[in-house]
Amino acid sequence: MEQQHESDDRMKSRTNIALIVFLVIAAFFLIAEHQAHLVGWLAFWPYLLLLACPLMHLFMHGGHGHGGHGSNSVSNESTKGKNNGSHH
Repeated sequence: MEQQHESDDRMKSRTNIALIVFLVIAAFFLIAEHQAHLVGWLAFWPYLLLLACPLMHLFMHGGHGHGGHGSNSVSNESTKGKNNGSHH
């Protein structure tokens, strides 16, 4: 049974390597073929990065318990049990 487990791990690592190689090749061709379009957007990258920060903060904050302070006492009780009373 140990041999089956080692074989599965080896197969997963080979699959991961093949996926990474495929993604690198695809990224190369995508950048090579669309380089003119990317250069045209180069002036907007700093603004897009600055816009991405507050948007990520807004949409991803709900994932760790900051979703609705005080809106539902049942959800607050369940959160306290998970955090053991600590607040981050």
